Amino acid sequence: MKKIKYYYNTNTLRYEKLVVPLRVKLLRVLGFIAAAVVTAIIIVAIAFQLVDSPKEKIMRAQNERIKEDYVLLNTKVQAIQQQISDLEKRDNHVYREIFEANPIPDSARAKFMEKQEEVKLVESMENNDLAYSIASTLNNLANRIKFQQKSYDDIENMIRNKEQLLSCTPAIQPVANKDLSRIASGFGYRVDPVYKTTRFHAGLDFAAPQGTPIYATADGRVETAGNTGNGYGVHVVIDHGFGYETLYGHMVRVKVRSGQKIKRGEVIGWVGSTGKSTGPHCHYEVHKNGTHIDPVYFFYNDLTPEQFDRIVKMASVSNQSFD
Repeated sequence: MKKIKYYYNTNTLRYEKLVVPLRVKLLRVLGFIAAAVVTAIIIVAIAFQLVDSPKEKIMRAQNERIKEDYVLLNTKVQAIQQQISDLEKRDNHVYREIFEANPIPDSARAKFMEKQEEVKLVESMENNDLAYSIASTLNNLANRIKFQQKSYDDIENMIRNKEQLLSCTPAIQPVANKDLSRIASGFGYRVDPVYKTTRFHAGLDFAAPQGTPIYATADGRVETAGNTGNGYGVHVVIDHGFGYETLYGHMVRVKVRSGQKIKRGEVIGWVGSTGKSTGPHCHYEVHKNGTHIDPVYFFYNDLTPEQFDRIVKMASVSNQSFD
């Protein structure tokens, strides 16, 4: 049963029934609702600040995993960067120095060479610092790897050229000389056996019995094979490329022909005493870009250090040449 309220009317000096107008009732109801709504909003706001929603909890856990993955990935990236730096250092200070090539400047390696697709990929990413940092670092590493790969391709070509250069560089004695007893006359000014005057002797004389095999000292192509009337008698000239040329004089007979390609150690003829010669021997010369070089410095393939020292001393003795 609804409780009836009364109030004392001072004008009539009587208790009268309290009647609340409808407008006041409506205002009270609206005020209560407004207060409740405001209170609810405040409570919800405080709750959202202090308590995570289920979705936020999932997102926060995902974010923590992303950060952990980033730390792990960043560690791996740093390790790769260190490995690439080591490779670049070896490239500059080992490989390229061996082949006497100029080192690659770091600015050339660090230069970005992104393709348009890679640029679009980075631009299409969300504004996330972690993702952008990883993408930028990996892109830099990819470019450095590409540049390093190109450098190694260049070094591979250098290796091929170096192998060819080594095979085309005179490196053995033209006649068998294990006991080092065949050096008869060295490079430099010697007494001419015919004119008895001091003249420049442009090669080494290897004394040997007639018919002793003469070997090519490096790979090359025969340029001259025969007697051209220049004092060397029957002789062979081999063009080895890279500026190198060797001459083998006073043969009794040649085995090769002009234009023939030969390998180091291949027999090209036999010792004789043709031309301007006073006895059977092989006159051997080495030319580099047209300049005569002492052949004694091109026997490193078949001599020990002690033997090389001995042969240098023997070749330096001032005596009479055989031609």
